[in-house]
Amino acid sequence: MTTLVFDKSHQGREEIATRKHQLAPRLRSLLVLIDGKHSTDDLLKKVAGLGLDMQSINELLDSGFIHGTEAVATAPAPAPIAAPNPAPSETPPGERRGTGLPAADARVLPENNGPLRSSENAIQALHAFFNETIKSTIGLRGFTLQLKVERATTVSDFRELRQPYLEAVLKAKGNDIARSLRDRLDLLLLHADVAAQNRTSRSDSTE
Repeated sequence: MTTLVFDKSHQGREEIATRKHQLAPRLRSLLVLIDGKHSTDDLLKKVAGLGLDMQSINELLDSGFIHGTEAVATAPAPAPIAAPNPAPSETPPGERRGTGLPAADARVLPENNGPLRSSENAIQALHAFFNETIKSTIGLRGFTLQLKVERATTVSDFRELRQPYLEAVLKAKGNDIARSLRDRLDLLLLHADVAAQNRTSRSDSTE
């Protein structure tokens, strides 16, 4: 038996990053959860308590924010062959070296400490960081926090969300993950501050 899986289209990813298309908040929350991995049935179970249903998915599909990917089999997969235990010095599978985070979380983190090129990019990076890590570490318990993230438009807005976000991660995942995400978030906030200051300096020099 197979079931359809949906993923964000280019337009959907653009909406998450920039809000360009001004999608309704309830549909935007659903769009955030669609990741090309979870089946339609799984998604509907997650959002049933939020008043969202198959019609909501159809709205996103009809508007071009999502698209169907390959159907996946729902039958249980055969058990994998056990691999040898990694040496203590090796990075466990599924984690990015030096972060202690699952690969799904690590992909939203900057690959280096170089400044983001503009304040707009910095804000987009903060949106992506919060959206991805709330979904993967807190889940539906972070729904209210995620709504606040969607309304954030300035670095100050994100700084106000820092403490409640870290407290929620600490409660859900423990101190090690919370500390690692805190360091990454602080780095993103620093980049955003620098980018905003550079933008202000350029504006003053042209006057």
